[in-house]
Parts: sequence; C-alpha cells; structure tokens
Amino acid sequence: MADAEHSVFWDDLTQDLKDPQFLREYVAQSIRIATIDRIVNELDAAREEAGLSKAELARAINSEPAAVRRLFSAGHVNPTLGTLAEVAAALGMRVVLEPLEDGDRKRITGPLPEGSTDDPQVLARRLDAMRRKPDAQSATALSGG
Repeated sequence: MADAEHSVFWDDLTQDLKDPQFLREYVAQSIRIATIDRIVNELDAAREEAGLSKAELARAINSEPAAVRRLFSAGHVNPTLGTLAEVAAALGMRVVLEPLEDGDRKRITGPLPEGSTDDPQVLARRLDAMRRKPDAQSATALSGG
C-alpha cells in the first residue's frame, strides 16, 4: 500500500510541476530548505566539536539561549543570514556561496527562469534527495577558511 501511495504522490507532484508558478516555488523552497538544514547541521556539529553548550554559544553572540536552542532543535527554522553568520563567526567559521554541481545546475537552475523542465519527476526526486541528505556541494556551504 505504501508503494501505491508513494507512486501517487510522485505522479501528482510530477503533474503539479507542469505549472510554471508551482515549479518555480517548489524548486526555490526545496533549495532553501536543503541549504538552511545543511548550514544549521554543520554549525551544530562545529559547536559540539568546540565543546560549547548552546547557552555558551548564545552568550558569545549576545543572544538569548532560547534562540540558539530553537536554531538547533526546531524542525523548521528560518534563520536570517545575519544570524547564521554570527553563529559561524563565534565558531571560527564563515558562510560562503558554493556552486551547485554541473548536473544540478542544469536540472535545478534552468527551470527557475524557464518555468518548465523536460522531466518533472527527475527534478522532483533530485530536490527530494537534496532535502533528505544534502550533497557535499550545495547552494550554500560553510568554510573554515
């Protein structure tokens, strides 16, 4: 039964992605989620490696401990770039842009201005994979240098 439901989901999504407005929104939000998740996860790993508690990190950036706890604990966070940059700086890091892999650039960025894709199902599955487990290369990454 789960396979049938999963197939229906992909079939419906593939159909929805034929609408240029939906496609653009879906691509943009998928990349946003994958990017933020990756940065937050890497910052939390760096915090743990540095041996800092969330409260200590909050003090380092002059923030409320609850705000830092939410950043690393909430399922759906939408921090500002400024907040991410402050946290990164406190951990000896900085936020930098990194290009998508060539295949993803064509598959993901192409549909944004065009509002269409040759294979909506391939696009949807690739975006899903990026959200579930970000690749070594993503739209935004952290660099210690």
